[in-house]
Amino acid sequence: MNPHLNQVVRFVRKGLPVELALPAFPAKSPNLNKVLGPLPDKAEEIAVRFLNDLCEQISTVYAPGARITICADGRVFADLIGVPDAHVSGYQSAMARLVAREAPAALRLFTLDDAAAGLDPVELRRRLDEHHGESVAQLREEIRTNSDTRAMYLGIVRFLVEDRLGPGYQGTRSALQRKSRDRAYGVVARSRAWGRLVGERFPDSVRLSIHPQPCGSAKLGILLGGGADSWLTPWHSVAVQGGGHFRLMKRIEAERLGAVLVHDGGRPSHFVLSNSCS
Repeated sequence: MNPHLNQVVRFVRKGLPVELALPAFPAKSPNLNKVLGPLPDKAEEIAVRFLNDLCEQISTVYAPGARITICADGRVFADLIGVPDAHVSGYQSAMARLVAREAPAALRLFTLDDAAAGLDPVELRRRLDEHHGESVAQLREEIRTNSDTRAMYLGIVRFLVEDRLGPGYQGTRSALQRKSRDRAYGVVARSRAWGRLVGERFPDSVRLSIHPQPCGSAKLGILLGGGADSWLTPWHSVAVQGGGHFRLMKRIEAERLGAVLVHDGGRPSHFVLSNSCS
């Protein structure tokens, strides 16, 4: 905790809001068994409100409060996770509107597009790899010999397989697993490259993560919603209302429970469970 405490103390001594950086909100999963579509919905809205509430709670004990920079990384990974860049653009634009509406003072959005305005997505990723990337051979060796890195890699493989096993997938699972193992190396490398870029842009910010973090690590893990899988994220799930609260679950699970789909503004928003199912 000491590295994070030292960062916080620097802001407090200057009487400034504590700056936090959270790589998150990339794009909706392409698997429609998980999500409602390519745009943010009630799941993201709840997460944004949670982050805003967190900043407001901090302000009750430290008047300047805190500000969170959401480092939206969909553009970083789009070519590796099977999400069209057009979907990333739509998601980022909708997230910007959501943040402006729900948390204009506490949250802001930073994307790879902001790092080098005017470049196309392919060139943005090429430059990220060139200036902040690392040797794939070196990464493969680390995954082979380091248990923590290997566990992270295998988790990414699992997510990549799940995201492609949606309605309409016609290939074999074994072929998909082979491709996912190869692409997962790229995801790990790109994630680290993005982390280095974020570190350069926001060197003083306390780093947050949507993944569990061991005590004493460089990042603090943070939950964005509740569910049976407590680390399920809004972009891999849907919001389900029942029992007086919202929780996150995969779309197919909500439908199996008989939840009713709710639309808002003409778009699918979330599910509602009857009292007997909640």
